Amino acid sequence: QVQLVDSGGGSVQAGGSLKLSCAASGYTYSRDCIGWFRQAPGKERGGVASLGTTGKTYNTDSVKGRFTISRDNTQNTLYLQMNSLKPEDSAMYYCAAAKYPCVIWPMWRTDYNYWGQGTQVTVSS
Repeated sequence: QVQLVDSGGGSVQAGGSLKLSCAASGYTYSRDCIGWFRQAPGKERGGVASLGTTGKTYNTDSVKGRFTISRDNTQNTLYLQMNSLKPEDSAMYYCAAAKYPCVIWPMWRTDYNYWGQGTQVTVSS
């Protein structure tokens, strides 16, 4: 049974950093589609960053140069390093995984079968 547990959220001031983690069980991150979504109050859940099976990374323009997605296959853990955080980054962040067929980018919510419970990120000005 696939289970994703995301963690690492918190409250930081603008310009600060956080690193989110997503531990997977019953699932191999090296296969299929994996990534991070976020959802702020009043906004749709949207893709933040994804990692292709070739190792190529994708992200939304608003986080370009600030967020980095990576994985540790030894620990079977997905990460999202977030630097230079802005108040508009405040949201609930969810890691997610999808079985093929799936689109690496853009990220479609309907492709993703497995979700973490969400971890809250709050950035103060």
